[in-house]
Amino acid sequence: MEKINHFFELTRLKKPIGYMLLFWPCVWGLTIAFDFANNVQIYLKYCFLFLCGSILMRSAGCIINDIADKDFDAKVERTKKRPIAFGKVSVKLGLFYSAILCLIALNVLLQFNLYTIILALCSMPLAFTYPYMKRFTYWPQLFLGITFNYGLILGWTAIYADLNVVPLIFYFGAIFWTLGYDTIYGFQDIKDDEIIGVKSTSIKFKNNPKQFVLICYLIFIVSQVFIGFKMNFANIYFFGIILISLHLFIYQIFKLNINSERNCLEIFKSNNFLGFMVFINILIGKIII
Repeated sequence: MEKINHFFELTRLKKPIGYMLLFWPCVWGLTIAFDFANNVQIYLKYCFLFLCGSILMRSAGCIINDIADKDFDAKVERTKKRPIAFGKVSVKLGLFYSAILCLIALNVLLQFNLYTIILALCSMPLAFTYPYMKRFTYWPQLFLGITFNYGLILGWTAIYADLNVVPLIFYFGAIFWTLGYDTIYGFQDIKDDEIIGVKSTSIKFKNNPKQFVLICYLIFIVSQVFIGFKMNFANIYFFGIILISLHLFIYQIFKLNINSERNCLEIFKSNNFLGFMVFINILIGKIII
């Protein structure tokens, strides 16, 4: 039971926010591409596969992140008791767990078309180099956005096996969504990060955080408006964007207090609900004529 608990701590399976933030872009891309006049069982099957893939790859990514950051984690109050940093799990065992999770994820990936499989494999270097970015640049959250929202592209190609401007613009906007919410998340550790020399957008924009996050979220909103017009979504879709904007600008930005770890964590977690809002809005805009 102790080893099982260590595994759950390593993979953060008790914290679903991580894999849900990976899952939502997948289902966004899938939903804008899918023709609901066809067999909806196919859509539900792909949703399930993307959920499984998100859980597996996020879990593997957490382990790689903990291995890469074990020395940093030991010096940060919030992370010092993570299994590898605390010495409860060895690096070798962590790598073994990660390899097994990746193999299972590969089996899930093979259920999709060849185009999607190739694109997904091309994203692997992004997934496993992200933990090292904070050593070299103040923009590790940008790399996280590029990695975490890649599923939006895969969701689209799972249906069309091709790319056009629609998923690419939405992907671009979603990157800035992640850049915004992960900057908020980073304020929890800003004091420790500055001491140990770790870089982040939270540190870079600590003097004007709300302005920076506002710009990020505006780009995300504009990308959704573009998708609505390009895909000829129902007018109610644009009303939904207003509600999404209110959540982002009032709840997340207006209420943001970067000096409160609890406040930053609560706002960060609210992005799971935001992801659900965007999904429902796309679904409604797509099926209502």
